[in-house]
Amino acid sequence: MEVQCDGGRYILFKERTVIGQAVLAGDRITGLAIDPRWRRHGYGSFLLKELLRRNGGYDRAAPSLFYAPLPRPDDAAALALAQKFGFTVQGDALCRRRVPDLTAVELSHRFLRDSLPSGGLYLDATCGNGHDTLFLCGLAGAHGRVIGLDIQQQAVDATNALLHDNGMSGIGRAVCCDHRELLRFAPPGSADCVMFNFGWLPGADHAIHSTAGSTLPALRAGLEALKPGGVLAAVLYSGKVIGSSEKQAALDFFRALPLKDYTVLICEFANWSDTAPLPCFVLRRQH
Repeated sequence: MEVQCDGGRYILFKERTVIGQAVLAGDRITGLAIDPRWRRHGYGSFLLKELLRRNGGYDRAAPSLFYAPLPRPDDAAALALAQKFGFTVQGDALCRRRVPDLTAVELSHRFLRDSLPSGGLYLDATCGNGHDTLFLCGLAGAHGRVIGLDIQQQAVDATNALLHDNGMSGIGRAVCCDHRELLRFAPPGSADCVMFNFGWLPGADHAIHSTAGSTLPALRAGLEALKPGGVLAAVLYSGKVIGSSEKQAALDFFRALPLKDYTVLICEFANWSDTAPLPCFVLRRQH
């Protein structure tokens, strides 16, 4: 089977025969139909799922919204198909609304979005594939500046490409550098935010990952870089590959910080596993 898109019309082929179609106009799905000879074989599910997938309906990191007309009262199969894919009755239409899953990284983004001013200096100390760096560029705005750091050139290149593709090269850039050396780019007391997302580079060799030996000096440097009122954000990981020594060392470091200088938040997902990512925030207090 194959689905081809012609404008907003999605056409389902079985070999070379058209057996179904649907239309997407904006956020409204209409005209979903399967040739009667091919009904009750899962082809309607295949077509609807593919239409949703191609338009962000299964993107865990972004919201999505779709509407469809209510089926006829006697069309129980059409209603069952809609309900299978999360549509519910809303007024005189069907509605499928999804919001992003609350992950450790998404929680960090929400906290920083609500806590930081635009126009400052932001550091992504572990830029990876660049998604956190891109997020910080959006926070920094046209008058801000973002520096992404990573020890792997592959990560630096991916980050700079992502910033370029999203029109953010004038705000942010990534450089190949150990995060322990971040004070080269943010003198003491100059940064509004220093962000860490530890672990390994997604899509790369998992044997290459951050360790306590590099993480603790980097965290110390990050705190030194913060200006009063600045925020250090860190997502900590543990598991079979990387163990738990880095996570535990970072937690011990955070908990030992003096209250007169810092407010520390460690946000636990209480009903997740013990190895779930752990978002942490350190706020440098203003005296």
